[in-house]
Amino acid sequence: MSGSDSIEELIQKGIVAGDVDMNEENAIWCSHSSDKVDIAQVLMKLVRQQFPLSSTGNDLRALSIGCGSEPQFQILESAFRGGLYLLDIDPHPLSIIKTNIKNLSINHVQTVEADYTTTLLHAPDAKKFKKDVLKDHELDLIVLHHSLYYCSASVWEELFNTLSTILLSERGAIHAVMMSSRCKENDSTTWLYNHFAGKYFGVHNDQDLKAFGEKLRNHNNFRNANIHQETHKVKFFINDFEKYMAVIWMILLYPNVHNYSVEQKKEITEYIYENFFKYQKSLIQEQDHLVITR
Repeated sequence: MSGSDSIEELIQKGIVAGDVDMNEENAIWCSHSSDKVDIAQVLMKLVRQQFPLSSTGNDLRALSIGCGSEPQFQILESAFRGGLYLLDIDPHPLSIIKTNIKNLSINHVQTVEADYTTTLLHAPDAKKFKKDVLKDHELDLIVLHHSLYYCSASVWEELFNTLSTILLSERGAIHAVMMSSRCKENDSTTWLYNHFAGKYFGVHNDQDLKAFGEKLRNHNNFRNANIHQETHKVKFFINDFEKYMAVIWMILLYPNVHNYSVEQKKEITEYIYENFFKYQKSLIQEQDHLVITR
């Protein structure tokens, strides 16, 4: 952002900021929010508690679903030396990881380009994945970090049941995290999505990970599991309005899900400027963690 930009010029830049690739939007979020620090803290606590006797990690295997170019690679690579599988539908972030693997001569990390909603949702497909990709090995950890957005909440139960019964080892764990569906604070990502998507498209965020965790407690295959849930608050800010708006458009699922009109984008952009950026105000995200252990 240039310091000489007028408000009108900033608004125009904000309107078109959502036209960049989603990987760029996600990279801005990752670099300028506390989201990844929050996830890493919960994840490493889980690893220490669940696998205290596996100090070298040589026998541990993990799967990251929808890994993108996020730091699952750095976090999990050293702890899961038996095998780390990074699955994503997008070849671009996987290409970055492949380059790192090649440059660092890492032979226990494997990238998998696939849509998990077809590859892992149904039992027959998951069994094929286990045979072809995992070579019939079981997994000690499965993580779904901000990847459940791409799977209808109506099939989460089948997904988790399939992951648990077919892919997970007896001592295995699952860690999922996503934006809370319920948050009344009007400076939150949840409120912004529910407000604008509700106003223009009549929809709201119905992907409630917290409620789903409670539902799992009564599921036959999870009654003996330890189900732990917690909600954390993370913050995002960058002193660049165009990049700030790029993240806003990612949160509002533009353009892949909701194709806002020019007038709607103008109203949203002006709202963000007047209520957030003008006052150098951080965007808040409440996010729910679901940890399942055996």
